[in-house]
Amino acid sequence: MGTGNEMVGASPSICAVFDLVRKMANTEMPVLITGETGTGKELTARAIHEQSSRKHGSFVPINCGAIPETLLESELFGHERGAFTGAVQQKKGKLEAAAGGTLFLDEVGDLLPTLQVKLLRFLQEGTFQRVGGQETLHVDARVLAATNVDLKTAIERNLFRQDLYYRLGVLHIHLPPLRDRGEDALLMAMVFLKQAAATYRKQIRSYTPQAVDVLRAYSWPGNVRELSNRVRRAVVMAEGMDITPHDLDLPVEKLQAVDLLDSLRAAHRRIEMELLVKAISLHRGNLTRMARDLEVSRSTLYRKLRAYGLEKFVPAATPLFFGPRPESKKSTTPSPQDNPGGMSCESSPGNLPLEPSHQFPESA
Repeated sequence: MGTGNEMVGASPSICAVFDLVRKMANTEMPVLITGETGTGKELTARAIHEQSSRKHGSFVPINCGAIPETLLESELFGHERGAFTGAVQQKKGKLEAAAGGTLFLDEVGDLLPTLQVKLLRFLQEGTFQRVGGQETLHVDARVLAATNVDLKTAIERNLFRQDLYYRLGVLHIHLPPLRDRGEDALLMAMVFLKQAAATYRKQIRSYTPQAVDVLRAYSWPGNVRELSNRVRRAVVMAEGMDITPHDLDLPVEKLQAVDLLDSLRAAHRRIEMELLVKAISLHRGNLTRMARDLEVSRSTLYRKLRAYGLEKFVPAATPLFFGPRPESKKSTTPSPQDNPGGMSCESSPGNLPLEPSHQFPESA
């Protein structure tokens, strides 16, 4: 999703995806990942690979839509010497490179019919032939595929084989667009900001309250990829300690009417996330001032920061603020060592109300 090697989110829709990834990582069956451009399909495939028994093998991606049709078959299946003009020596393809690991076919809907037949044969029998070769080869590689097109429509137009669709789609994950992920846009904006500031060596800590409003109002047609690019641009352009709307250079949009139809819990989570991010920006991570303005105790504030994965943006925050954790209870969020796929679903803050005079979990 553009977050390095991490999948980040706290919304119910992305947490459901994380759950599917964990379950599907324990199988050897193909997985079809669908979603709009920029939603993080390759990152999801990598997460499946990293949590599977093949994690020590290679993860080999190939974009079926970015390679010329005349070269794609050779890139995927390899070729023998003399198979075509310029084939001066034998070459192994991506499929052989993925032996013992995972082959990721991005934009699989762009495969030519002839290549669809060869791929189907491999999925059924585990065998294939290089271009210009007669030898039948066997490779132990798991296939994950992704597309942003409607394959059922492609089948109706005779552009995609129905039998291949059912082979690839035995297991299916659909990634929600960023506009449907609630407060995740703010959470990821904070993560991207921290990464970009470190990359470009700039002392930028957070967003102005006005920038937070712009981030929330924008519909993100390019999804997570667009968000990541916008934040990187903002870090480069920023002259102060905080990102402004001018730095983001986003068109001003009105909040969509659908926001008014959120459930009470969704609205509660969204408002809490917005208030916390604004407080971090306004007070530059000063816990005492943040707790004062939000009218909560420091322990309650820290618990809330952890619930949304924001504690990393508050340098002064340490677990000491909310006391020892009971040994009988474990954090619902895996640590980096326990979470090789890099997925992070924030623990639900629904039972931790942000309210005055009462006492206030972890993400990458």
